[in-house]
Amino acid sequence: MATPFCDTIAEARARVPTIGVGEAMGLLEGDAALFVDVREAAEVAQSGKIRGALHVSRGMLEFRACETMPTHDKAFSKDRTIVLYCGTGGRAALCGQALQELGYGDVRNLGGFKDWIEAGGPVEAG
Repeated sequence: MATPFCDTIAEARARVPTIGVGEAMGLLEGDAALFVDVREAAEVAQSGKIRGALHVSRGMLEFRACETMPTHDKAFSKDRTIVLYCGTGGRAALCGQALQELGYGDVRNLGGFKDWIEAGGPVEAG
């Protein structure tokens, strides 16, 4: 029997720890983490992204994060904290679960970009 997609997202949210905006801002200022925006390019172009974040759409994440792929981005390192975010946190949770399955240990879900904006987090053009 197939699993409803909302259950899949709920399972991913349960597996990937969430991080609050305040804690995330501290990680950003200390350059202690890689921030990854997993929204689509049109979303990022319209609203911008967290300052210094890497934009990798959900569909390309594994290709950029997997060390054996020719498309691997060296910004992805298994000894670094990875903070993911999207529009509401669902895609970020799914991406976090995928990174865990690739062997990334410290993966966190920031949730939605709007929460970052509302808290006055620094942004840049996408």
